Amino acid sequence: MDFKNIIITKISEACTVYSLKGRSEQMLNRKSYALTLCADGQITYIQNGNEYISQRNTAVILPKGGNYLIRGDRTGFFPVINFECAEFLCDTVTVIPIQNTVRLLADFEEIKKRIYFENNHAYIFSIFYGMLHSLSSDRFPPLLENAIRIIGNQYSDPSLTNSQLADSCQVSEVYLRKLFSKYLHTSPKQYIIDLRLQKAKQLLREGVVSIADIADDCGFSNPYHFCRLFKDHTCITPSAYRKENIISKI
Repeated sequence: MDFKNIIITKISEACTVYSLKGRSEQMLNRKSYALTLCADGQITYIQNGNEYISQRNTAVILPKGGNYLIRGDRTGFFPVINFECAEFLCDTVTVIPIQNTVRLLADFEEIKKRIYFENNHAYIFSIFYGMLHSLSSDRFPPLLENAIRIIGNQYSDPSLTNSQLADSCQVSEVYLRKLFSKYLHTSPKQYIIDLRLQKAKQLLREGVVSIADIADDCGFSNPYHFCRLFKDHTCITPSAYRKENIISKI
C-alpha cells in the first residue's frame, strides 16, 4: 500500500484496545479507516474467508465501511488511530510488515497525548504523516515478508527448520540467512526462537495455561527445553517470570 500521495482530512481518535484471548467480535460497516499496531498479543481479522494477523511486527489498515470478524488469539494491547482521508484507500484489511515497531509505538503515544491534552492539529498530522511515510518506505523484500508470514503461522510447530522455511520460500538457506541478517540483524533460527519466547511470555503473563502446555503451544520440543532456553535468554525461570509479571484482572 502506497501512502505517498494520501491526504488526511481528520484524525478522530487515538486509543489503546485491550484485547483478551478468546475474544470474538463482528465489525459491520466500520465508520472510518484505522491504523492499528500491536504492542503485545495477537489478533486475527477474518474478512471474506481470508485471515489477517495483527502481531508485534505488523501494522494493519482497517477499511472504512468494512465488515469483518475479530478473533483474539493472544491477550494484549493494540494501539488504534482512526482517521479519514480525501480519497478511497482500501476496502479490505491490509497487513503491512514493519521493521521499527518501537518507533511507531512511540509516535502513537505522542499523537494520543496531543489529541487529549493539547489538540495541536498541525503537529498531530505531521506525526501521522511520518508514520504513514515509514509504512511506505520501511518495507521488507516480498520474499522476506513471506518468510515472516510463514513463521508467524507455523512457529508452534517444533519441527520448523531453516531448511523447511527456505523450501517454502523457494530459495537457498544461505540466501534466506543473508536476508534475515541484512534486514532483521538476526538469523531465521533466532527469529523463530525469539517469536516463540515472545508468545510464551504473553501466556505466562496471562497466568492460565500450564508451563508444559505453554511449551507445547509455542513450539518447544518439551518443557525442559523450554525452561532451559527461557532462562538462558531472560536469566529467570518461566515460573518466576509468571510470578513477577502476571496480568491482574479486575
